[in-house]
Amino acid sequence: MKKIVDLMNLKGRRALITGATGGIGKEIALTIAELGGDLILVDRPNSSYDSIKKSISDNWNVTVECVDCDLEDKNSRIGLIKEVIKSNVNLDILVNNAAFVGESNLEGWVEEFNKQSVTTWNRALEVNLTAPFHLCQAFTPLLKKNATGSIINIASIYGTNAPDYSLYKGTSMGNPAGYSASKGGLIQLTRWLSTTISPNVRVNAISPGGVFRNQPHKFVERYEKNTPLGRMATEEDFKGIIAYLSSDLSAYVTGQNFFIDGGWTV
Repeated sequence: MKKIVDLMNLKGRRALITGATGGIGKEIALTIAELGGDLILVDRPNSSYDSIKKSISDNWNVTVECVDCDLEDKNSRIGLIKEVIKSNVNLDILVNNAAFVGESNLEGWVEEFNKQSVTTWNRALEVNLTAPFHLCQAFTPLLKKNATGSIINIASIYGTNAPDYSLYKGTSMGNPAGYSASKGGLIQLTRWLSTTISPNVRVNAISPGGVFRNQPHKFVERYEKNTPLGRMATEEDFKGIIAYLSSDLSAYVTGQNFFIDGGWTV
């Protein structure tokens, strides 16, 4: 009979994490490193990996490789895929965490519906849906090798729920169609993959609620009022679900979408 501590152990396994230098990406990497897993950290060119690498090396004896990739660019993704495959290392966990969230001043993004542009919509779908499909397809043969492969797709509460625009009143914030549609597609891709590449690879999604990042006070106050646990999320709130889905703790779990939202969606 395996003990819980054995089920959590990721020693000898390797995870590739996209968007690794962002807030949630960093916590994902630290969690997997703490459980003994080796890492391939992926983020956009000119990203700084120094802080996360230091945090890991100061605390855990795991290997860390950093690879730049512009997920919006198909050729850049192909370069990442080739680099991982030619390195002849194992790959056991794929976390599609990177996301196109845009900026409030991005043309055709946080606008009235009739002003949202097809160009910006396409950018969101390329990063949030096409890139995960591409990486899942390319890395599935590696993930299947040890029959313990796990794909974790980071979706969103807005992949299943429509926006409440009253939250944004009086702020520059908004909820573009491209973001919601791409995250909804990622959740359905998760379900589709879970039956398509089973039984040797498990595929699950995490739908985070709003993460506190110094948003306008009015927005935070409204958001927290609608959240049963009475606060927005912090990055550390995702450590538990990552430990669960990346390890054998969830060996009989696939095709699921986990809401980590303080109860907001209820």
